[in-house]
Amino acid sequence: MGFAKWVNLLMVFHFFAATPIFSHSSSFTSKFLDLAKEPEIFDWMVDIRRKIHENPELGYEEFETSKLIRSELTKLSIPYKYPVAVTGVVGFIGTGSSPFVALRADMDALPIQELVEWEHKSKVAGKMHACGHDAHVAMLLGAAKILIAHEKEIPGTVVLVFQPGEEGLGGAKKIIDSGALENVSAIFGLHVDPTLPIGEVSSRSGPLFAGSGFFEAIISGKGGHAAMPQYSIDPIVAASNVVLSLQHLISRESDPLDSKVLTVAKFGGGDALNVIPDSITIGGTFRAFSRENMMHLKQRIKQVVIGQASVYRCNATVNFLDEEIPYMPPTFNNDELHELFQSVAVNLFGVNKVSSSELVMASEDFASYQEAIPGYMFLLGIRNISVKSLAIPHNPHFTVDEDALPYGAAIHASLASNYLLKLHQNLPLVEEKYNDEL
Repeated sequence: MGFAKWVNLLMVFHFFAATPIFSHSSSFTSKFLDLAKEPEIFDWMVDIRRKIHENPELGYEEFETSKLIRSELTKLSIPYKYPVAVTGVVGFIGTGSSPFVALRADMDALPIQELVEWEHKSKVAGKMHACGHDAHVAMLLGAAKILIAHEKEIPGTVVLVFQPGEEGLGGAKKIIDSGALENVSAIFGLHVDPTLPIGEVSSRSGPLFAGSGFFEAIISGKGGHAAMPQYSIDPIVAASNVVLSLQHLISRESDPLDSKVLTVAKFGGGDALNVIPDSITIGGTFRAFSRENMMHLKQRIKQVVIGQASVYRCNATVNFLDEEIPYMPPTFNNDELHELFQSVAVNLFGVNKVSSSELVMASEDFASYQEAIPGYMFLLGIRNISVKSLAIPHNPHFTVDEDALPYGAAIHASLASNYLLKLHQNLPLVEEKYNDEL
């Protein structure tokens, strides 16, 4: 080995020896948590979260939310791209070169009227942050503030993804299609969980959230007077049997150890008590933990609706609403990233604060990232133990205990930095490009 390469090798060892912040030691993880709890960061995150909560914006309408994020990134001297996927923002911390790891926060609110009476209640009628996305944004900005203070020590680039349109609008897919994650090796995301106490996290390797699809069917017959049904072709009777037959797809055709859900949540048609209508519209959702099961359910739903309608002399059409409500694949956590998460979370919060999640039938469009690159999703506790229970997400009484914000910021920052360190430790130490970067 030549003298120059020996010098470069020594520089590499010196770099890591002088950078204790990027190790799996408890001092490393506790430093980030302590930083996040300091008033300079904690109060700042609370202020950001409240501003966003007061001014909720639906998917792809997050213009003011995006403006606030860009303003804060500018103050922190963090470069960013905008617009990405209509209103999204993608920021960069570190060397600007590989390896790249991403952290994601969703920005959109829900069309729900807030019923929580507090000083920072939503100022927009019919709109509310009822799923914690306001907290997600504040925590990712908190992580950014921690990481930017150590930017020279980051062995790679952290990509901050502020994503629009998570609530059934395919925002993650739009981010991917924009090319913003083209060089990213892995992505992490969190979701607040009111069933977990503050300071605790939960996740699992493999499936976590179910995939989801939606359908709407129109069953057409021939209307007529209710007193003379023999002159009609009753779509109500046909639709009723369709609903019952659909339930058999789960109870009679599915492995009871392989969880699936098929729910008909819409049934409408007719507006008179003595008139058989011409048609009935039904609709609902189907969910499973593998793409194969989702596609099988989709195929069988169509077959059952059309087949059962024909038994009762009716015609039927089935629309899976792919444009209006895009199909959501199951959320599937990468095994290697699970190991990293377990190590980081235990060091950060303690072994008794990290638990294994149950499978969740709700869906999360973070899954779209995981179909493109290795990804990991986890749950962050927001429940104050002095409160018996909190409302679940998508509820007008949903609240977030803001004492949870430092924990989200700290684990975001810890996961990104430890991931980059792990990648750099696995790189050849004398690779010319690597040495040139030093």
